[in-house]
Amino acid sequence: MSVGKHKPHESAELHVTGKAIYTDEQRPPLGMLSVYPVIASHAKAKILSIDTSKAAEVEGFVTVLTAEDVPGRNNTGVIVQDEVLFPTEEISYWGQAVVWAVGETEEAARLAASKVTIDYEPLEPILSIKDAIAHQSFHSKANPVKRGNVQTALENSAFTLSSEVSMNGQDHFYLETQTSWVIPDGEGNYQVYSSTQHPTETQVIIGRVLNLPSNQITVTCIRMGGAFGGKESQANPYAAIAAIAAHKTGRPVRVKLKRSHDMTLTGKRHGFLGTYQVGFSETGKITALDVDLYADGGWSLDLSPPVLLRAMLHVDNAYYIPDVEVRGAIAKTNKVSNTAYRGFGGPQGMIVIEDIVDRIARTLNLPPELVRERNFYYGSDETNTTHYGQELFDNRLDRIWSEVQANANFAERKIAIAEFNQAHRYKKRGIAITPVKFGISFNKTQYNQAGALIHIYTDGSIQLNHGGTEMGQGLHTKMLQVAASSLGVKLDRFRMMNTSTDKVPNSSATAASSGSDLNGQAIKNACETLKARLANVAIQLLDLDTPEDLVFEDDWIYCRSYPSARVSFAEVVDRAYNARVSLSATGYYRTPNIHWNPETCTGRPFYYFAYGAAVSEVEVDGFTGTYKLRQVDIVHDVGESLNPLVDRGQVEGGFVQGMGWLTMEELVWDEQGRLRTDAPSTYKIPTICEIPEAFNVHLLKRAAQDGVIYGSKAVGEPPFMLAMSVREAIRAAIAAFGQTDTVSLPSPATPETVLWAIESVRTHSSQEITVSSEA
Repeated sequence: MSVGKHKPHESAELHVTGKAIYTDEQRPPLGMLSVYPVIASHAKAKILSIDTSKAAEVEGFVTVLTAEDVPGRNNTGVIVQDEVLFPTEEISYWGQAVVWAVGETEEAARLAASKVTIDYEPLEPILSIKDAIAHQSFHSKANPVKRGNVQTALENSAFTLSSEVSMNGQDHFYLETQTSWVIPDGEGNYQVYSSTQHPTETQVIIGRVLNLPSNQITVTCIRMGGAFGGKESQANPYAAIAAIAAHKTGRPVRVKLKRSHDMTLTGKRHGFLGTYQVGFSETGKITALDVDLYADGGWSLDLSPPVLLRAMLHVDNAYYIPDVEVRGAIAKTNKVSNTAYRGFGGPQGMIVIEDIVDRIARTLNLPPELVRERNFYYGSDETNTTHYGQELFDNRLDRIWSEVQANANFAERKIAIAEFNQAHRYKKRGIAITPVKFGISFNKTQYNQAGALIHIYTDGSIQLNHGGTEMGQGLHTKMLQVAASSLGVKLDRFRMMNTSTDKVPNSSATAASSGSDLNGQAIKNACETLKARLANVAIQLLDLDTPEDLVFEDDWIYCRSYPSARVSFAEVVDRAYNARVSLSATGYYRTPNIHWNPETCTGRPFYYFAYGAAVSEVEVDGFTGTYKLRQVDIVHDVGESLNPLVDRGQVEGGFVQGMGWLTMEELVWDEQGRLRTDAPSTYKIPTICEIPEAFNVHLLKRAAQDGVIYGSKAVGEPPFMLAMSVREAIRAAIAAFGQTDTVSLPSPATPETVLWAIESVRTHSSQEITVSSEA
């Protein structure tokens, strides 16, 4: 079987040699035009006038796109249509594209855009969650998720704490910026090449703005140079701009955002504010939790509702809380429209509970890892059931927790770190272990479906189509392995086709870590159909009675009870064609037994949970606030891995990206609402320098999961949250600079905020929270 083997990424050689073709690296068609945005210089303002007349003075100028050029609806909103493509009355965030110039070249389009003048009447913007709360500026508020009677439980708790935790957003910083090509065929149809995670949705949005049915628009995704959620919905407006330009001019059009435009125009991970009151016992057991979660939605709704819901469903992380109520609201601010990002709200909810657990531990002078362990989901029924009513039938927390501590020599290193801290006044080390429990499935039940299309040719070669998109995560590699194992043939028979809406229609986004789960099952379903047809041909060649005893393996088909009776796959394919047996099949899969009641906020929204735990050790410099990550040990549950090489890469990459969000990736807006961190020079992501030499990743063994493709589990998003251990290790190191029962640590924990925290623990040991005891 091909699955379970260490196979290199199917495009690895193309990646490292620079030969991999992305959307904007194809051979351009004759007469292709470029577009360039005219961006607003206010975060909120009325549009008084737009003058495009001088753009025509530029050599190579073709036209200018405004709202009047939209033949359909001037809106690209995906959940509700609140996202105007061309603003006509009011600016909603600094840098919003008002009009677009079209030129024979990108330079001509840029120069033409610089000639457009727009007059504004500035208005007072809302630029933060707290500002939105003060002005009651919200897109929407969510139904609460609750269990028990939280107020009564808080009143009866031995101890209570009240506080808040804030966290910034995060730019996706994919290598390939937003890119689309749209090519009209002269007969009213459009071929679209887009760097999109959701080709079907891009198809729908283009149909909306052009007022065309979906069958006249084909969207193809060759591959993406990274996405991380930033191309799930945010690719749509740029594909739509290119489509409108192609419709107006009748010529091919390309959009390729430069880095500063991409960072200014596109949404980020949602910044969050969590305010809470928690009750707990003298042993550190959480007895009650009352939480308000506020997400910074930006100027339009985008995917904020499901992001907020996932945060509300993950505010427990790995911990059983008997009485809990979680309320959520989406703040409407004059910033970019925030969107999907790896973890999709889960990390923001989990940071809140991890912050709470640490505060409880320090209040009671208990080790944080002990308080975490004491609060794990355990047993059966109530104590192993989430606050939204889903039981953890596959709870692997204890096993992973024990294994990662043993691998990391956690107890011994903690003693050594205490000795180091005693001997060093201006440098302190910290070590922390944190768990992850992450639900796998789309929040929206209808998205949990997938399709596939397989063609076998008479020479035995095979084309593989499925609805998932490749963004460097190795999905295509795994799907080739699934197809090869299911058909019992070698990998070199396959050609992976570009994801396209004319091959697999009505596909879901490649998101929610479900790409392999959904598309793998659809591919296996198509393969089973083809195998059944080929088996009936093979038994005739083998002079057998029934196909049930046939084995498809390593390019051969043979009888299980008499293996010397065998025939080659290629010979059976040739005979099948001659016998007029179809060699093409579709496959389909939908995730079973999941459901959600949005009114009561209860159900089984996730097919299963992925688990993990990480131990991180850091050293913090008391003079600069900088930290060095000394060692990381991870045990992560991927089920029975389809490809351990790919999965290990996802664990490592997810962890490092999470570490970037929590410690260094700082988005900074000025008082006018302008993003100042709009380039690699001002927005810092982790590099090889931040990765420790001792980076030990172990995939949980003997971990096959029932009901999923070859026993595997999703791995795209869950490892991101393992990086919480770095934040908590930094907190432990900060605490070592003083004696305090709290360490306030915003996210990201930049050197500046770390220095502030160190100063706080030195001089204000316990002023930030109020602890009341009724024991």
